[in-house]
Amino acid sequence: VLDRLLGLEGVRTDIAMMRTPDGHGRVELTKYRTPPSLDGDAHAPPHTLGAHRIMFAVDDMDDVLERLRPHGAELLGELVQYEDSYRLCYLRGPAGIIVALAEQTN
Repeated sequence: VLDRLLGLEGVRTDIAMMRTPDGHGRVELTKYRTPPSLDGDAHAPPHTLGAHRIMFAVDDMDDVLERLRPHGAELLGELVQYEDSYRLCYLRGPAGIIVALAEQTN
């Protein structure tokens, strides 16, 4: 699923998820093991080193995607279903920042 989500092959990661002190937000930190990371490109793939990605929880993925497409948002890979828990996608946003969206489905 991760390969399809990111539009990459052979993705292996370590992920740490932290909750904000108020319990309403989360921060995800991802270290990509494979494929090898790239540096210096504003439109580099998701596994490039640096802070260039942010994820938002959304209530209606289809509505959000419909509203973002007229502003130039394009999927990096595919909109995927992760187990019975989330629908996920990655988009290229302003200044090359990758915007990840997650809709809880259970």
